[in-house]
Amino acid sequence: QVRLVQSGGGTVQPGESLRLSCAASGAFLKLFKMAWHRQRPGQQREWIAEISENGGTTVKESMQGRFTISRDNAKNTVYLEMTNLQPEDTADYLCYAELSDLGRPWLTRWGQGTQVTVSS
Repeated sequence: QVRLVQSGGGTVQPGESLRLSCAASGAFLKLFKMAWHRQRPGQQREWIAEISENGGTTVKESMQGRFTISRDNAKNTVYLEMTNLQPEDTADYLCYAELSDLGRPWLTRWGQGTQVTVSS
């Protein structure tokens, strides 16, 4: 069973930074695209950023300059570096991955989510 296990998150004050991590574990062959989404209270899930297996990145325009996505293929891990956090960034952050395993050339997984709260 392939799982995405998230870590990081918590409560910070406005202007502070956080780094989220998401590690893939289990029996898989290859990780393709990995991404971060978030869901703010009362709102739909929102795409934040994605990174290809080769490291090409795309970040939502409104978050460029503050949010950075990266990955370490040796650790099967994707990161989201968030700076200058503001109260409106308060949300449940979820990672996403596309991958293959022995039986399936393409499947998707979501992480369990991690809460980020920005409050003074």
